[in-house]
Amino acid sequence: MITELDNNNYEEETKNGLKLIEFSADWCGFCSRQNIILKELDKIWIGKVDTDKNRELAKKYNITALPSFVLLKNGNEVERFSGLHSKFDIMNIITKHLK
Repeated sequence: MITELDNNNYEEETKNGLKLIEFSADWCGFCSRQNIILKELDKIWIGKVDTDKNRELAKKYNITALPSFVLLKNGNEVERFSGLHSKFDIMNIITKHLK
């Protein structure tokens, strides 16, 4: 499930549980390819932040490459990675933090 995040709903949506946040932009080719892969992870909560429309959130997390991912657990960052990743790579990263 992919949820669009912005400055208005970000805090409420990410404060509880394990949340994978993707920082991306419409013009980013790798982001478009990553989006196809993310749709296959339909059982995982994924938040998507458009960095062009939400520069404050991108700045808060010091996003310098797209796509970039931040994994949050109860609102706290537990892992960060960037670039194009397979669904298996993403699942392995998430699984490490399920305990």
